[in-house]
Amino acid sequence: MSTTVQFRPQGVCSNGMQVTLDENGIIEQVVITGGCNGNLSGISSLIKGMDAKEAIARMEGISCGPRSTSCPDQLSKALRQALQTQNS
Repeated sequence: MSTTVQFRPQGVCSNGMQVTLDENGIIEQVVITGGCNGNLSGISSLIKGMDAKEAIARMEGISCGPRSTSCPDQLSKALRQALQTQNS
């Protein structure tokens, strides 16, 4: 059964993230609202079908300019939340 979570990113231009994982932790869908549409649509497309743990490892800790976080970093947090929800 799939797991979908809504995530509200902090400290970035995007204002909402929805991620769906299949029962094996594979990313089925990512929808991001706000932020740089082209970049975020591209990221969403690239990680679709990827193991959530792999995507987290690749994006976690990325910063954006002077900010200590970024949309990819926030997306890693959304994916981590989805995995935790799935395993509880």
